[in-house]
Amino acid sequence: MSKLFPRCQAIPVSGYEVKFVVDGWHRLSWHYGTDYPRPYLDPLIGPSGLSLTRMGHPGAPDHDHHQSIWFSHMNVTGLDFWLNGKGPFVRQREWLAYIDSDDEAIMAVRLDWFDGHNPAPLLEQELIVSVRPHDAAESEDPNQLPVGETLVEVETKLTPVSEQLELGKTNFGLMAVRVAKSISAVFGGGRLSSSEGLENEKNIFGKKARWMDYSGPIMPAPDATQPDLEEGITFFDHPSNPDHPTHWHVRNDGWMGASLCFAGPRLITQAQPLKLRYLLHAHTGNHQPEKAAKVFETFSRSPGFVIEKGKVPHYRWWVRRADAVT
Repeated sequence: MSKLFPRCQAIPVSGYEVKFVVDGWHRLSWHYGTDYPRPYLDPLIGPSGLSLTRMGHPGAPDHDHHQSIWFSHMNVTGLDFWLNGKGPFVRQREWLAYIDSDDEAIMAVRLDWFDGHNPAPLLEQELIVSVRPHDAAESEDPNQLPVGETLVEVETKLTPVSEQLELGKTNFGLMAVRVAKSISAVFGGGRLSSSEGLENEKNIFGKKARWMDYSGPIMPAPDATQPDLEEGITFFDHPSNPDHPTHWHVRNDGWMGASLCFAGPRLITQAQPLKLRYLLHAHTGNHQPEKAAKVFETFSRSPGFVIEKGKVPHYRWWVRRADAVT
């Protein structure tokens, strides 16, 4: 496409929101206002044009901390950043870059984690979000493109302000996804599946897996002779992440989370900050293990991101892919 109109764009709009647009279509938004205790991503829009995620639990008012796609932790030196109303909160300090291109749209921001009492943060979080189409570049048959499928790559680094900080043992954190009501196994007609061939909460909860998938109906069929349209989200854990493959905290009521500290606490230091990479694939149809395996392999070999001083005029910061993995 023209340099003036790149295929993938990250567009800041009013209301403390950044919209990610692919081929002119809204695919994802980042929200960083102060109306919630933490920033979040919502909606993640599927190939049908409908959201595959939702804000909050369909039936439990005390689960409003389920903010579509979010980052949090229940035990940061004993402090609960997971639940709402506990005091601790996360705020965006600044944005660093919005990069548009035909390949991907990239946003880089800095966040601060506050305990609710001390004006200085406990943790500094660097967050990079990339949104790109899953199309011919990653399809064996360019004539059979999964129209509207989207890949959301997340790379984050958490650095303590003090010399070191412990993330305590907990099932809750660090990244989670609340799916649309119709995709939920309890409230809709969806299914939970893992990379290890397991299905449903009972068989998956706490188990290790390279990825987790939640798929289900998203749109009613045009008539009774056809099945409802199905879409889903596959959530991938990168091999470079600590303790890969991760444990998973999942529920049939409609959410899945990569459980970083399921097996025990994790100490992070200024010298060795916590670095994590995840990928979300908003796809057509139900979970297809062979297709997911190909996406995982590509993600596993893909280089991460580098934030550097801007070398392009008028850009203070720039984000690029690190050297390709050989």
